[in-house]
Amino acid sequence: MKEGPMLSIIIPTMNEEKSIGRVIERIKKSVDYKFEIIVVDSSRDRTPEIAREMGARVIREERRGYGRAYKTGFKNAMGEIIVTMDGDNTYPPEEINRGVEELLKGYDFISCERISLLPRDVMLEAHRVGNFILNLAVLTLFFIRMKDSQSGMWIFRKDVLKRFQVCSDGMGFSEEIKIRAYNCCRFREIPIVYGIREGERKLQTFKDGIKNLLHLIKIRFSRCNLRINEW
Repeated sequence: MKEGPMLSIIIPTMNEEKSIGRVIERIKKSVDYKFEIIVVDSSRDRTPEIAREMGARVIREERRGYGRAYKTGFKNAMGEIIVTMDGDNTYPPEEINRGVEELLKGYDFISCERISLLPRDVMLEAHRVGNFILNLAVLTLFFIRMKDSQSGMWIFRKDVLKRFQVCSDGMGFSEEIKIRAYNCCRFREIPIVYGIREGERKLQTFKDGIKNLLHLIKIRFSRCNLRINEW
């Protein structure tokens, strides 16, 4: 076990019984720092039972929404550093140590980008195109150049959450938290190898892509960014 800050690894789940056990097992085998695993769950299958059996702290969240799950997780996190990832075994826990070491060099927020090392057979072509369009929208609206504005794996200092509030409770949370962090924190993207999803695909490519694009426009031109901190 390495000396250093404690990590809170937060995983939002909805019906991930096929993969959540492997995700937690990979975390336990690979992470060298002291850590806790928080599963924020809205499942109707055995996901919470499996997670508890594997040693995770499970928090039930009846309010649906990707962003809502993370807000609940952040509020309950005990660690000094927060790590996020999905419960479908796509994000590599083996990269957590590298991300934390990068953070400790003087950064506040590390976003793990999937594009630079993305295998051709892992992401649907429609998702690649959608990601490109949303990255372009982030550049056009906010003058921020990101390789992967939609990544769901971040490693950041918990105390940065005092500096901003993310409005979205849905899928737009992912892009919004990066924009907020970029504007007030020392921010960096690092490449990771993204894996093949296990279990049911929940992302609705066109519908969710449009929602995320509209959310970018909303936070650029509305008073959403004036809301007080509610973590």
